[in-house]
Amino acid sequence: MTESWFSLIQQAFGLLFSLDPNTWSIIGVSFNVSLAALLITLIPSLILGFVLAFARFPGRWTVINLVQTLQSIPTVVIGLLAYLLLTRMGPLGDLRWLFTQKGMILGQMMICAPVLIAMSQAAFTSVDRRAWETSRTLGASWLASVWVLCRELKAPLLMAIVMAFSRIVTEVGCSMMVGGNIMFVTRNIPTAIALETSKGDFAQAIALGLVLLILSLLLNFALGTLRGRSEPRSH
Repeated sequence: MTESWFSLIQQAFGLLFSLDPNTWSIIGVSFNVSLAALLITLIPSLILGFVLAFARFPGRWTVINLVQTLQSIPTVVIGLLAYLLLTRMGPLGDLRWLFTQKGMILGQMMICAPVLIAMSQAAFTSVDRRAWETSRTLGASWLASVWVLCRELKAPLLMAIVMAFSRIVTEVGCSMMVGGNIMFVTRNIPTAIALETSKGDFAQAIALGLVLLILSLLLNFALGTLRGRSEPRSH
């Protein structure tokens, strides 16, 4: 059994270091989709997080509670919603995004937006409002003042970005339903791991799992570094 597992791990590393086209195509799809979803969602989510933290308007608490609720919805449920939106009879059916990377990006945007909004709102809530008021008093524009706050909150906002990315790059339910797990088109790391494991092709599943493990370690080290830098230093 030990030799068997050792052989599988050797094969897994062989797939990665030999630049196996099937394996690296899956990795490329996964990162292309998740990074695109994050980048498209980032700015609107940060702005909405700022608005929820600083503005007072009717229904504000309803919006905040809705965002917090959306964070806990299973990704397969979000995948179902995205599927219904993109299916031929759905309101976005004319886009023909079902079983495409664009459809996967839309689904992952729906997953990471609540995380970014909630965490950025918490970060903006914690900042001293006088920084905003001073910036506005000195004549800075609304957008420039928000940028000043973002620079002050660099560590917690980067944490929000890391957490949102880690949530979408590892999700399987939404990608499977909206993408269809099509090789070289929509097959990403989580869906490929599920498929290869069910087929008994453990070498590729382990190779892709190693990629996620390394990514998880890097993200956790980044989060640890950010948390350390954001802690007050004793004098």
